[in-house]
Amino acid sequence: MKIFVDADACPVVKETEEVAAKYSVPVVLLCDTNHILQSAYSEVKIIGAGADAVDFALVNCCRSGDLVVTQDYGVAAMALGKKAYAIHQNGWQYTNENIERLLMERHLGKKARRASSKSHWKGPRKRFVEDNIQYQAKLEGLLKKIMEETDG
Repeated sequence: MKIFVDADACPVVKETEEVAAKYSVPVVLLCDTNHILQSAYSEVKIIGAGADAVDFALVNCCRSGDLVVTQDYGVAAMALGKKAYAIHQNGWQYTNENIERLLMERHLGKKARRASSKSHWKGPRKRFVEDNIQYQAKLEGLLKKIMEETDG
């Protein structure tokens, strides 16, 4: 098992590495040439800049039983299609039960933004230390669950 992180602008790389190191799980950070990262723990894969280049590279790398960290619903859906697990940077798990709804909500939001002549959409709220702590706890719980499923 490996953890693959859609690392372009991902706020929880450090937290992911801490949990992974605790369980000796390898981490691969994927980023484009605009977000070059360095890590003492993770393997870093730099993908050429281009629309969705990192997303497709990540999905091509992951396998059944791997874990993907992403805020992109499309990446999560493709990972689930490969029988990988997926978790959002806020700590909630993408599942076969919730992914269709999430994709539909994304589609409807995009459609509404296109229809509006004015864009008054708020971005994501400010991230707090508590958000990272919650993510780390959820990630650790999911990692334990995956390891139990693969051992049993």
